[in-house]
Amino acid sequence: MKISKLFTKTIKEVPHDEESTNAQLLIKAGFIDKLSAGIYTYLPLGLRVLKKIENIIREEMNSIGGQEILMPALHPKENWSKTDRWQIEEMFKMKNQTGKDYGLGWTHEEIITPLVQKFVHSYKDLPLYIYQIQNKFRDELRVKSGLLRGREFLMKDLYSFHLYEEDLDKYYEKTKKAYFKVFQRAGVGNYTFLTLASGGTFSKFSHEFQTITDNGEDEIFICQKCRLAINKEIIKEKKYQCIECKSEKLIKKKAIEVGNIFKQKNRFTKPFNFKIIDKNGKEKEVFMGAYGIGLDRLMGAIVEIHHDEKGILWPRSVAPFIIHLIDLDGVKNEAENIYQTLGKNNIEVLWDDREESAGVKFEDADLIGLPARLVVSKKTLKEKSAEIKLRSSKSTKLIKINNLVSSINKLLKT
Repeated sequence: MKISKLFTKTIKEVPHDEESTNAQLLIKAGFIDKLSAGIYTYLPLGLRVLKKIENIIREEMNSIGGQEILMPALHPKENWSKTDRWQIEEMFKMKNQTGKDYGLGWTHEEIITPLVQKFVHSYKDLPLYIYQIQNKFRDELRVKSGLLRGREFLMKDLYSFHLYEEDLDKYYEKTKKAYFKVFQRAGVGNYTFLTLASGGTFSKFSHEFQTITDNGEDEIFICQKCRLAINKEIIKEKKYQCIECKSEKLIKKKAIEVGNIFKQKNRFTKPFNFKIIDKNGKEKEVFMGAYGIGLDRLMGAIVEIHHDEKGILWPRSVAPFIIHLIDLDGVKNEAENIYQTLGKNNIEVLWDDREESAGVKFEDADLIGLPARLVVSKKTLKEKSAEIKLRSSKSTKLIKINNLVSSINKLLKT
């Protein structure tokens, strides 16, 4: 991609009401644009990041047996009335021209349960794991944290269906491991903790995946002994103790919830009378689990962690491009050759081909935050080289142009 062809630009100022680091940097760098509070447009660079996060999640969900579908965002009232959740205030509601009530989905238990019920008629059809990656809508009152809390957001929600509770328990543990793989691959694994939280109406506890960040909205207490975290909401007043190992060595941190998993059991299958005849001829209610990851939140959390005073530092796995190519001193033809060579070797390149000063180009490169900056100029060409600098490093080095691809691949693996 050539920067001269991008219709978006980096900007100096951000909306005055954007307080969070993730929103400020993503808007300044041209990744997102704010339409309204909690509502953002993903621009070309931002969409590339979002798609890479999506693909990581998809690969890990497929690896634990997930089958991907796409459900409607517009839901009839009847489905939600069956579970007594139509009255929830956070749901956007509307009437069509005939007066029929609809809501915009902020979760999909009321849609997935009767859908699966249509196709599952035998115990031989279970267990079953279905997921989607889709926009959700929630009438949030607090939307001052950029991508960490939005009114419209992208979410992966996986639902599992089981004939026996023991089978649900086993799959629940499998999803925990898959989630940690997602967060590790996305670059926040070392900052993300499995966190006990309220189970609501489903069970005594659920599990959140909380990523440590100064702009987080939650407070968690991390056990120094077993590394399990506990959400402040379930810690009894003045009794800060790990629920698992009983240790009192807990450290308080601010964090953002990037994922959660619930054992819903029969909370949603019961209202829909979803039952199966088991192999012994007995009628049994189907058990469910639900497993969510917020893609926007994850992207925001990545930026909250990986940035400095100059801009973003994208992990390679989710960076929109790998190399930020800059040409100086009128060496466009040589830069074009490098651009084409890297592209042919599957190295993603963003080329700043604008007629701008070196200072402007370097400043934008630091703000956008690709893993490596590659500079070609008359000075470097005298050495038949280009200058490379990792975004996370202050040092530069020359690499020979005739050995560019292997040198870049080797450097990025270190």
